[in-house]
Amino acid sequence: MAKLKLGPIVDDKPVKVSVELPAALHRDLAAYAEALGREQGQPIADPVKLIVPMLERFIATDRGFSKTRRASSVGSQT
Repeated sequence: MAKLKLGPIVDDKPVKVSVELPAALHRDLAAYAEALGREQGQPIADPVKLIVPMLERFIATDRGFSKTRRASSVGSQT
């Protein structure tokens, strides 16, 4: 079985955001939730809960964004 990029889902104080997903993306999200539930041994009741950790992972591993963020924080410190 392939190792999924997403780890355990952490609860945190949420900020309400409303977004519309294309049906195909929602189906993929549900399939990912099912695969992740099997991998972790606990079902994921609501696939929408995967969106936040997926976005966090995406941002954390985007080297271009990290570089831009570092450059802008260095510029704002002077």
